[in-house]
Amino acid sequence: MSRRTDVADVPAVLYGVEEAATALRLSRSMLYELIRSGRLRTLKQGRRRLVPVSALAEYVVELTEVPAAYRAAPRRL
Repeated sequence: MSRRTDVADVPAVLYGVEEAATALRLSRSMLYELIRSGRLRTLKQGRRRLVPVSALAEYVVELTEVPAAYRAAPRRL
């Protein structure tokens, strides 16, 4: 006998745009802006635009890295 696996038991590897926006707590239009600007990697399967889970993680890491221009210069006493 084979046991049927529920969809909820299978970890997601690709999100649709709505799901990705929900995961990042952003609006759908903001997510499309990130896609257009190249800051969020996506792929297409047929007519669907899909966001790999790894791309969401990469984007979050990008947000947490402080650009050199914004780092505080050493303070002189």
